[in-house]
Amino acid sequence: MSAFQTRTRECQQRLRERGASGVVLFPSPNLSYLGGFREEPGERHLFLFVPAAGDPAFVAPELYGEQLREATWVEDVRLWADVEDPTELVAETASDLGMADGELFVDSTMWARFTQDLRATLPDATWGLADEVLGPLRVQKDDAELDALRRAADAADAAMEDVHDLGADAIGMTERELATFVEDRLVAHGGDGTSFQTIVGSGPNGAKPHHHRSEREVERGDPVVLDFGTRVDGYPSDQTRTVVFAGDPPAEFERVHDVVREAQQAAVEAVEPGVPAEDVDAAAREVIADAGYGEAFVHRTGHGVGLDVHEEPYIVGGNERPLAEGMVFSIEPGVYLDGEFGVRIEDLVVVTEDGCERLNDTPRGWRA
Repeated sequence: MSAFQTRTRECQQRLRERGASGVVLFPSPNLSYLGGFREEPGERHLFLFVPAAGDPAFVAPELYGEQLREATWVEDVRLWADVEDPTELVAETASDLGMADGELFVDSTMWARFTQDLRATLPDATWGLADEVLGPLRVQKDDAELDALRRAADAADAAMEDVHDLGADAIGMTERELATFVEDRLVAHGGDGTSFQTIVGSGPNGAKPHHHRSEREVERGDPVVLDFGTRVDGYPSDQTRTVVFAGDPPAEFERVHDVVREAQQAAVEAVEPGVPAEDVDAAAREVIADAGYGEAFVHRTGHGVGLDVHEEPYIVGGNERPLAEGMVFSIEPGVYLDGEFGVRIEDLVVVTEDGCERLNDTPRGWRA
């Protein structure tokens, strides 16, 4: 049985425990998680019906027939032609699978046109969000997922080594040029594109946590925040380092960098099964606050990473959710001094039996 089949059977078990009829997914991380088929949402009706018992079925446009048969373990693939009304096949499939009524769950990201069609086609059903059923499954990664996440992290590590090797050659490059260099190296090291828009914030731009890139040239002494990742088998990496390529940084920079690095280490050491997510956030925040930079740490300490770059568990104050083995999330404290510079250091970690494993292994110092 493949990992996708195992996940589907676990999903069905949860559906039966709730007394629900099934889940209806459209192109999304949830569909990839159960069906093994990755595709961007489009204007045509493409659904995966997962009943509480029995085998799932795809309803898809004819043009996807061959792709689905090659990519997914699901054998029941029902196709409709562009000249047909797809809702007729939707109604027939739902009836065949015992999903014409009862409680059904749909993707939280499903486009409104499709949810409206489902409601109209299946008027006897009640509706909820698939995250209620799939969220508890997706939050703890299985071996196949962890393998992909490790390989994506390795690609990001290798790209960061190439960035370090630039040294003084990075002086005079624009942020945009440096971002393009990073993205090229991610692909060269086995990644599939980028997992999000690469961030390169030099000098004062580094004080904007979600600054992306500009035509500003990197100058001697500039602290440069680099936040990037790639995907392997659909799973992302996410790493941040703050480096100075040449010259002397601002007077306060070394102290701030030391504080952020200490905060990140404190948070990593706080991770173990059973610890509330908010305690990891508190461990990082305490170090930064004690150093006098509490107000300059303006975001949560981390976020879960899986098929989505941002998902549960969120490492933030107020989240009492206990950490569990197999959870993967970022630890990325930062300090941002407006108009001057910013510092952020980020690694992904996976919760283990007695602590955590860091997925990133490049140097965390600031000298390139």
